[in-house]
Amino acid sequence: MIVMKIKHRLEVAASLIVACLMMSCAEKKQSNVIIAPKPVEHKPAAPVRMSEFKQTDEVKWLEKTYKVEVHRFVADSLPKVKDEQGNEYYDNMVRVRVLRADGSEFFNRVFSKKSFADYVDANTREHGVLLGLVLDRAEGDNLFFGSSVGSPDKLSDEYIPLIVTVSRMGEVSVKRDTQIDSALPEEEEN
Repeated sequence: MIVMKIKHRLEVAASLIVACLMMSCAEKKQSNVIIAPKPVEHKPAAPVRMSEFKQTDEVKWLEKTYKVEVHRFVADSLPKVKDEQGNEYYDNMVRVRVLRADGSEFFNRVFSKKSFADYVDANTREHGVLLGLVLDRAEGDNLFFGSSVGSPDKLSDEYIPLIVTVSRMGEVSVKRDTQIDSALPEEEEN
């Protein structure tokens, strides 16, 4: 009798196991409840800073040797700009100093994006930064510098090239650089 009870219990247990397996293999009802992860608020990234840049060149100009110092630095005091994706950037300033051979200062001026506002479009004024300013050459009575205002995104190639001229009297003039686009040989332009 004990053997029969055990055998009966094993049969019941086996039946329950088979029933459970069959139920688990059956198609489950689709639920209309959608479980989605809770949205995570992303804090805006800190404003991006361009790296500081310093360059010193010696140049023969007006039959003398001059030292030209160019220093680009982040301008915390200027309003930050946002690109089209909403990323925030600090603007820059550039100090240009021209020193005579005896160390006395001939020229000292700090440039900002505002220095070039008349030479760039409204979008560049709003979303661009002063990217840089570098000595190009000394020629005749003038020192020529290349400058650009444009997108602060490292991967972007959107900028407006400018030519900054410093005369022997220390006067500054600016114009757009129109020669960059026409650097192709004539036969390739057509």
